[in-house]
Amino acid sequence: MVIIDIDGVLTDGTIYIDSEGRETKAFHVLDGTGISYLHRAGIKTAIISGRTCDAVVHRAKELNIKDVYQGAINKLDAYKEILEKHTLSDDEICYIGDDLIDLPIFYRVGFPVSVANASPLVKQHSLYVTNAKGGFGAVREVAEKILKFQDKWHLIMERYKEI
Repeated sequence: MVIIDIDGVLTDGTIYIDSEGRETKAFHVLDGTGISYLHRAGIKTAIISGRTCDAVVHRAKELNIKDVYQGAINKLDAYKEILEKHTLSDDEICYIGDDLIDLPIFYRVGFPVSVANASPLVKQHSLYVTNAKGGFGAVREVAEKILKFQDKWHLIMERYKEI
């Protein structure tokens, strides 16, 4: 399973507030495609965010992400709930984060990943640091890396073969 933070990972960290005070976010299509690739290969995804935003719920629905935890000030509690719900161990999890709030999960998961613009301390605790910044294809980059490592990339490429 791949668990993804929102602000600074699936987005560039910018928070947009409209004239009525509603918060919204911008998501990169490459990241959404990467998540779709993971699903196509049978790899589940989840979201854990310290903030709450309706735009996240809508994007998660579009991407068929079933496990969405928002307002998770203690992200470790949400993480443990996901493990229990899916009967997974720490070693079976890739977590993509960018800031100190993500570290308690980084210390546990099998594959902690930080984005290029993550906090330096978070990068130190990562097994992989993306070349792409958060919100600009970092999740897609990780998806490709995982699919290639697990020898599942061919499942994606079959759709794009020459006829």
